[in-house]
Amino acid sequence: MNCLLADEEATEEWAARLFRALTPGCVVFLHGELGAGKTTLVRAALRAGGYRGPVKSPTYTLVEEYRLERGTVYHFDLYRIADPEELEWMGIRDFFRAHVICFIEWPERGYGALPVADLDLSLAVHGTSRMLELTALSAKGRSVLAAMEKI
Repeated sequence: MNCLLADEEATEEWAARLFRALTPGCVVFLHGELGAGKTTLVRAALRAGGYRGPVKSPTYTLVEEYRLERGTVYHFDLYRIADPEELEWMGIRDFFRAHVICFIEWPERGYGALPVADLDLSLAVHGTSRMLELTALSAKGRSVLAAMEKI
């Protein structure tokens, strides 16, 4: 699935559709340069899930936890990871449970310590817009894409 997100409002609407289609246990990888809108997209998804508190990039904390009515969402930012083994030290595998949703920014820095993603999302700056590409990498991911088509 590819689409052009014209502005922040379009990003929020698209992220809300994504969140409504996600199922527990989904792992979403987010790719894009600094400033591409990865955290903005996660913030919009959390808002769609009813979260009203502040949502900041977990660049320094590595992970932020959000408890929503639908369940727990973990938002990771691996930008500062120098070696995937650092994730093993923090017990990264304990976060990937069947009842949570995980968004992971900069997943390439955790290669080998992360599970296979259900969805692979890339954002690229395109003028003042963002080009979004979403690829399903599992049966669960394909189900999410199918559900998004119906929303």
